[in-house]
This record gives sequence, structure tokens and C-alpha cells, in this order.
Amino acid sequence: MTTSGTVSRWGRGFVAASACWLVIWQATAVLRAPRRVTVTLGLLGFVLHMVFGKAYSLVPSYFDRELAVARAPAVHLPLAIVGTACLALGPLTVVPPVVGTVGAVLWAGGIALFLVTIGWTIRDNLTGSETATGDHNADRRSVDRAANAAMPVAFLYLGAGAYATLAPALGLPALVDGYAPRASHLFAAGTAALLVFAVGFRLLPRFLVASPPEPLVYVVLPAGALGPALLAAGLPAGLLLQVGALVQTVALVGFAAAYGWLFVASDRERLGFYSVLAGSLAGLAVVALGLTFAFGGTTPDLVVVHYRLAVLGFLGLTIVGVAFQFYPPTVGRFPLAGDRTGAAVLVSLAGGLVVEVGGALAGVDLAVVAGRTVALAGAVGYAYLLIGLFVQRARK
Repeated sequence: MTTSGTVSRWGRGFVAASACWLVIWQATAVLRAPRRVTVTLGLLGFVLHMVFGKAYSLVPSYFDRELAVARAPAVHLPLAIVGTACLALGPLTVVPPVVGTVGAVLWAGGIALFLVTIGWTIRDNLTGSETATGDHNADRRSVDRAANAAMPVAFLYLGAGAYATLAPALGLPALVDGYAPRASHLFAAGTAALLVFAVGFRLLPRFLVASPPEPLVYVVLPAGALGPALLAAGLPAGLLLQVGALVQTVALVGFAAAYGWLFVASDRERLGFYSVLAGSLAGLAVVALGLTFAFGGTTPDLVVVHYRLAVLGFLGLTIVGVAFQFYPPTVGRFPLAGDRTGAAVLVSLAGGLVVEVGGALAGVDLAVVAGRTVALAGAVGYAYLLIGLFVQRARK
């Protein structure tokens, strides 16, 4: 098998694992598992497995390179899966503490492998000035260079988040004070959201055959690179958190505006485009709540709403939309494959989240449970479509 074939094969493994984690996460949310369990399943499981899978494939090509170690994803995948499972089980009182420690070691080891592999691959092009952008897309090169430059920053956040996860398990010096939400924000805002901005400015204009307003690109990327550091350092309250919330708001509002511009300018109708649009709108709700927390305080229930909007809404719906671009439901030749099922998936995920959030804000517990149950059905449908396509491809 060629290098690209090996990377693609194991990249699909990460994508399939991400889809499975989404189902498990939504099921545990319905069952009211502890928050640290569900955050781990949603962020480290669903979101970051997709990040790893697509980064191994996309980042080298964006930097005009080939992945230095083609088998690295094959080694990383089991470390990521088992590490996530152990970290998710760790907070449960019936689980021995050593399980969480093992999970932290495996998770951090997988990230170390990922960072070394990507770092060695792009070592002579760290700023991303070489973009592999063809002459037919010469007008996109300035945006592509800016997007490339943001990606190593996202990987630095990934390393910092891995250390923040590992440090308390091994008794190492903590980042700041070991407050767990710092690591979550490093992973979610620092790695995942910044990669959504950076990869999004490379991928989405090509998908929609349109160009974003360049000034917005040059506002979103620096704000998206700086905001997470301020948020992570400023938690749980104070001036630094307030500044970070404002900077992150600029990034998310700017990205939503840029994507809205692309969406309106495009004459293409694709299912995934609507999912990314819904994710962008969820991002606006995320920063609205974030500003409320930073300037007015919060409650445990609102914290749950915030992370559900961030991980299932902004990141989740964006991931699903992009996944449907790479793996269109219409390509499936198995029962129920097609855009109709794909649309049902998007309506279930987005609609379930809206019902859940509305129920939480109104204090109607039944609506929260109903919304999460509908989202679980969407997660099952999403996993069915993706894994069905991968099985279909493997049989050829």
C-alpha cells in the first residue's frame, strides 16, 4: 500500500472512532453521566479523534509535504481510543484511580507521537509559506499562507492540553493550578476551534467555490490564536478571562460572518454546507454565554449548556458538515444511505440541541432529556452513514 493509501486508511479509522464516540457521548448524556465523563467523551473522543484523522491527511498536503511516518496513525489510533476510554472512566467512583492514570499516559503518548510526526513532516516549512496551492488558485495563496501559519499554534495548544491532562496523573508541576477546565479550553478553543478556522479557510472556500472577505481572515486567525490562551489562563474569573472572552468572541463572530458570506455567495447546494452554517450559528450562542460568564458569573446548569453548544453545536455540527463533504451520504449503496437520511441526521443533531438548550434555560427537565434523546438518534444515524461507507469501500 502506498504512503497516501496507508495514511488514508488509518485516517478513516480515526473518523470512524470519532463517530462511535459521538454515539457513546450522547448516550451517556441521556443517562446523566458525570460532567467530566461526558466532556471527555465529547471533546477527546468525538472532536479530537476527527481532528487527528483529518490532520494526518490534510496538514502535510497543505504544507506541500508528505507525512514523514506513514504508520504513525496506526500506532496513534489505539493509544487515542484506549486513552480516551480510560480517562472517561477515571472520574467514576467504582473505577480504580490507576485507570485514569493509564488513560492520561496513553492519551499524552499518542499526542506526543502526533506532534513529533507532524512537526518532523513540516520542519522546514513551519510558517506554511509553501502551500501547494496551484496556479489556478493563485488568488487564494495569501489566505492559504495565513491559515497555514495558524496550524502550528493549534498544535502547541494540543501539546499544552496533553501536559495539563498528564501532570496531575503523574504528580508533575501543574499548568497554573491544575484547574481541569483549563485543559478543556486548551483542547476545545485552542486546538479544535483554531483548526476549524484555519482548515476552514482553506477547505470551505473551495467546497463552496467562493472567496471569503480577506480582512475577516486576518482578524479571525490572530484572535483565534490568542483567545484560548487568555481564556485558559483567566479561568474561572477575572480581568484576563474577560479579555479572553472578548477576543474569542471576535474570532467566532468573524468566522460566522465569513462563512455566512461564503454560503450566500455560493450557488452550490450541499447538505454539509447547512450543517456548517448551523455550527457557525451555535458558535454565536457559545460566545454569548461565554461573555455572560466572564462578566456576570454562571451556574452549573449554564456551564453544561455552554459546553454542549460548543462541543455538539459549534464543533460538532461543523465536523458533521465537513464529514458529509468528504464522505457524501449519496455515495452509499446500502439501505437508507442518501441525503434524506443525512438531512434527518442534521435535523436530529441540531434540533435536539435546540430543544435541550431551550429546556435547560426554561428549567424544563423533560425537554432536556427529549432533546438529548433526539440528538442521540442523530448520532446513531451519522455513525451508520459514515461506517457504512467505510465498509462499502473496504469490500471493493
